[in-house]
Amino acid sequence: MTTLSETIGPLLFARGADENQCRLSAIVVTPDNLDPPLLVPADGQEAMPARLHSQFGKTVWRYDFRLPSRENAAYRLGDVIFPVAADLSGDVRIAYVSCNGQESEADQPSNERNAMWRRLAAEHARTPFALLLRGGDQLYADEVFQSHFALARWAANARKEKTDHVLSADMRMAAESHYFHRYLTLYAQPEIAHLNARVPSLMMWDDHDIFDGWGSLPEKLLDGQVGRGLFDVARRMFMLFQLGATDETPPVGGDESQRQSLTQVVRFPRFSVIAPDLRSERRPTRVMGPAGWTAFERALAQTNRDDRILVMSSVPVLGPRFSWIEKLLDVLPGVQKYEDDMLDQWQSRSHRAEWQRMLETLQRHATEGQNPVTVLSGEIHLATRGEMRFTDGTILHQLVASGIAHPPPPASYARVLGYLAALGENPLRGQPVRLKPLPGQMQIYAAERNYAVMNRRGQEWSAEWELEGSGRTPAMALGGAHD
Repeated sequence: MTTLSETIGPLLFARGADENQCRLSAIVVTPDNLDPPLLVPADGQEAMPARLHSQFGKTVWRYDFRLPSRENAAYRLGDVIFPVAADLSGDVRIAYVSCNGQESEADQPSNERNAMWRRLAAEHARTPFALLLRGGDQLYADEVFQSHFALARWAANARKEKTDHVLSADMRMAAESHYFHRYLTLYAQPEIAHLNARVPSLMMWDDHDIFDGWGSLPEKLLDGQVGRGLFDVARRMFMLFQLGATDETPPVGGDESQRQSLTQVVRFPRFSVIAPDLRSERRPTRVMGPAGWTAFERALAQTNRDDRILVMSSVPVLGPRFSWIEKLLDVLPGVQKYEDDMLDQWQSRSHRAEWQRMLETLQRHATEGQNPVTVLSGEIHLATRGEMRFTDGTILHQLVASGIAHPPPPASYARVLGYLAALGENPLRGQPVRLKPLPGQMQIYAAERNYAVMNRRGQEWSAEWELEGSGRTPAMALGGAHD
């Protein structure tokens, strides 16, 4: 169990950069009776803190500031100086992680839990990262149902009962306390806190940041007082601790009108990161709603011609065919509880038309806008990669890294999934999806904890994976718009 210090943070958020400046925010959590520490960028003026939220005796403060675009930039918080690799105009190193936890955190000792975080921190010390992308399930909040006896009863009976349950004030407060303190406990862990303070992050949520299966469960559960109430609480805490924002104080440069979708877009020299929100409007029959699609397509349309686009899709865009498995779920007794796991995926038969729309949208911007597209995904607790050739001959690359902390499934599971992937899938006529082993690996799916690293050197992009047991993979070239 991590012991909470009086002050937690800083946690850096990436707000974009150009050739001259890197725009950042930082949040710090203090006891209510303490003034926020001073934050002073090197060679800059003191950043004034804004009070984002106060609850449970704690106040969350946000600082918005800028650093010069150089490798040796830094800022001071209180008496500590934190270096930041703030030059994103030349060569750039980016780390990607997902699935930071497990369903019961008590089952995993902290030293073992954060082994890959220590490895990531050691790599940063050798060759700094300019950006840390976190692709979903930063928080495993499923134990929210144990925070109040009535929530536990709802979770146990929800699939069987058709009557709605009331979300009482006590239940809501218990849920708020659970999410709030789970974030504080997570960010207080030394291995994570070290990188939080030094590498700007961009985060997007997935179901476990709310609770397991959110959006893919039956609509009567999603729309009831308890389901909707827990979503509202989780959303506010996600905004606070993963976006460094509230509805009243949105991210600097963010879309203040955006409410239904929390899609994030951050621009850097010659590349953009777009993280569509695949949870806020999710239903059993859709992945994104009208607001999400509007935000995503607008973000693509506003990307400069020739800029590389990194799309953070919390669930893989390229994956094996699940339709025959879903048919088995319809007829076999006792396995319907796994239906929401299938509905979580783009490849579900319930989402096939929307999956095709996603792939066609990415293809259009790659071919017409000359934007090389790379998809970064997680969620499946395995590492793999995928390819799909666009109509102009360029390749959509997908890099899957999952999880940074979640234990991997058995190797037998990875082999079975690999057999399924080998059958192939053709969501767009004549453009088959191909799932492939990581460089240097034999199996399509690597059942090891892992993270991914992207490098830009000059005009060339490449990717590598760090696997807990197997170590570093060889670098893989990602190509460009005209390759």
